[in-house]
Formats: sequence, C-alpha cells, structure tokens
Amino acid sequence: MSFHTDATAQVTDASAADTVTARGVLFDMDGTLVDSTAVVEQVWGEFAARYDLDIAEILRTSHGVQAGDTVRRFAPAGTDVVALTAELGAMERVRTDGIVALPGAAELLRSLPADAVALVTSADRILADIRMGAANLAVPAIAVTADRVTRGKPHPEGYLRAAELLGVDPADALVFEDAPAGIAAGVAAGIRTIAIGPNTGPLPDGVLHITDYTAVSVTTNVDAAGVRRISFRF
Repeated sequence: MSFHTDATAQVTDASAADTVTARGVLFDMDGTLVDSTAVVEQVWGEFAARYDLDIAEILRTSHGVQAGDTVRRFAPAGTDVVALTAELGAMERVRTDGIVALPGAAELLRSLPADAVALVTSADRILADIRMGAANLAVPAIAVTADRVTRGKPHPEGYLRAAELLGVDPADALVFEDAPAGIAAGVAAGIRTIAIGPNTGPLPDGVLHITDYTAVSVTTNVDAAGVRRISFRF
C-alpha cells in the first residue's frame, strides 16, 4: 500500500511513519468502509434536477457532510429543509444496488478488537444499518450517527464523542476518513487521521493517504503497564 502526495498536499513520508499505534480506531462510513457512490450521486442528482442546481458543485461539497446541511446550503429560499431532508433520506434507505465494502475493509474490521472500534458517520442510524448491511459489514457496538450529535462534520464533535465512548484519549485514537469535511473533523479533534481513497482533496499537514485497506496489517499487543495497543503497518 502506498502513500500519496500531490502538489497541494503535505503528507508525512511513508518511510518515516509507516507504522501507527492506537488504542481506539474510528471509522467514517461512506467512502471509508462502504462504497455507496452510485446511490449518493443518484439521489443528489435528482435533488439537483428538481431545483435546477449544479450537481457537480453539490457533489464536490456534500461528501462527508450531513444531508440536512447540504439541503440547507443549496435548496431555494423558503424550502422546508426538514421535510426535504427526510424525503431524500427515505430515498436513500430503499436504494442499495451497487453498495459494497471497500477492498480490505471487512478483513480489517475482523482483525480489530471489537471494543476498540467505533463508527462515526454523517448518516443517521437507520441508513447506517442499511448501508453497512448491504456491504455485509457489522455495525460496531459504538456508532456515533447524525442523530447523536448536534454539530456535523467538519465539526469534531462526533469523533470526540466516539473517543469518549471508547474510553480513549483523542491522542491515543486513529481516524480513517475519505472526505475533506471528515478529515477536517478528525484533525480538529486532535486525532491522528488516515485519508483513504481518491476524494480526499488537499491533505492537512501530517495526514497519511492510502488507496484502500488491502495491504494494511494489524497487530495487537498488551504493554508492560497492561495497556492494549493496536499497531497498523501501511
């Protein structure tokens, strides 16, 4: 698995940081564990067509963000944002064709201690259950969904809440994210963040990039103080 750099990204060199150790692991869902691109683009495409909006701009800014925030940003003045968000959510819940796990995601989740993993997603709990199920992935026991936070990504509330529920300090956690809003949330929470996939945008200083999970290896050990630590090699 390789690390990625481009002209606009500042990424720690893999040779100096190819192993990361954590006590808790926090995953975004869409684009990070689950590839739901086809469904997302279909639903937002219908939204854009209804109001004659720029679908490219909507897709550029909506990834990783709560649906209600995107509706509020783009819908015409006077729109019932709550009702329209609920309508779009209902559409997403019945569309699962093409949803699959990212390469290596299932194997990685199985290799981690269950009580060290949390899901932090901008989807609500119902949609999270549907999409994870469609991808044949189990939802972690700790899942911080859109209905459990007051401020969505890029605000760090969700990641800070998940670290608290896992009982780990943010400095001892690791975030996997695919979208600029989610990456910003992880960084703002003070949590080491790994960017995954092709849609990360320019990366903050020190954020590592991976293509998928196929070459990630994990080992779990207990140190002399009796503290369990999970080491990831990329």
